[in-house]
Amino acid sequence: APLVRDQIAAAAPLVDLAKKPIAAAWAATQTFPADNAAAGLPAADKLVNNYVASVAIDDGVIEVTFGNSAHMEIRGKVLTIRPAVAEDAPVAPVAWVCGYAAVPAKMTARGENATTIAVGLLPFNCHPPAK
Repeated sequence: APLVRDQIAAAAPLVDLAKKPIAAAWAATQTFPADNAAAGLPAADKLVNNYVASVAIDDGVIEVTFGNSAHMEIRGKVLTIRPAVAEDAPVAPVAWVCGYAAVPAKMTARGENATTIAVGLLPFNCHPPAK
């Protein structure tokens, strides 16, 4: 599934675009933007590329839905990227938790992981911690 993994990786520039205002909001106000508009981003269905159908912000959580020319194994599927924060140390930068990955020690992730892509198709940084 290298092809699928490459398509998932192609979402990175859009995800990075979304991460900036979310992290900036946390740094400034210790709150997360409720949605794309609050983050100063285009509507979810305008943050697209060959393989991404939408990038939606939900209280700081980034939900990437794959589509357009994406492989059928990921078309219509979601990858969740959650912000994790050190609530007692708001100056600490936001960490990002991809898919099923572990939340960093002493940090709290916001939102739920709603990833629907099979673990085996995801980049390693999105895998659950090894047992």
